[in-house]
Amino acid sequence: MSEDRVRVRIADNGVATVTMVRADKHNALDQAMFEGLVSAAAQLAGDASVRAVVLHGEGKSFCSGLDVASFMSGERGTGVLLSRDGDQPANLAQRVSYDWSLVPAPVIAAIHGNCFGGGMQIALGADIRIAAPDARLSILEIKWGLVPDMGITQTLPRVLPIDVAKELTFTGRIVSGSEGSELGLVTRTAADPLSAAQELAGEIASKSPDAIRAAKRLYDETWVSNDAAAALELESVLQTGLIGTPNQIAAVVAGMSGEKPVFTDPA
Repeated sequence: MSEDRVRVRIADNGVATVTMVRADKHNALDQAMFEGLVSAAAQLAGDASVRAVVLHGEGKSFCSGLDVASFMSGERGTGVLLSRDGDQPANLAQRVSYDWSLVPAPVIAAIHGNCFGGGMQIALGADIRIAAPDARLSILEIKWGLVPDMGITQTLPRVLPIDVAKELTFTGRIVSGSEGSELGLVTRTAADPLSAAQELAGEIASKSPDAIRAAKRLYDETWVSNDAAAALELESVLQTGLIGTPNQIAAVVAGMSGEKPVFTDPA
């Protein structure tokens, strides 16, 4: 069933497109959708040919959040979402957001229509978010008397000041894509976010995949860290690992000659 909820397509240029396929429910999250997203992230994390990822929803919305009714009718209810497999740091609910950080290539969320609750947290798990100006965004869990618990502690502090995060969380207020861009909830807006995301992904895919992966790791591991020594050391370690490699040399040659570089996929 999970394969019916999430579709993965990888183009020749290394851009993978991940599509949530439940348009009739505004891509609301049932168990199959959770499992499909986790499976897609695992597939892409293990594919060295993937250089950038675009994540979006089919139909009128990105993702309208949890399909509560589907879990209430199940034998375990929402309890299945809180289960962890083995040594996984995140439970099933959290992995649809957190696991995008485990994909070495950058992930770009293209947001349109409703992006509520769990949908907002999935989008926050991406490295970059491009939203339609009239998209509707909300950290909606307070409406149901709950806290956001799908990895938001690992994502929201990187994009919002704590007072703005609290205001949005305490109220569940719906903001437009345009206001979300002003707040920092999304990276920028575009009239056609999917096309904009695909264009950006193509640009990223044209750069050295070694350097792109290293840059994502550098920021993910240091951005909110207070350990300056460890952060500075990681800069040096990653740079040392890049200097003199075939892809780094190809970038230098292309930069000096003006010719298009040809990069090889990471080992």
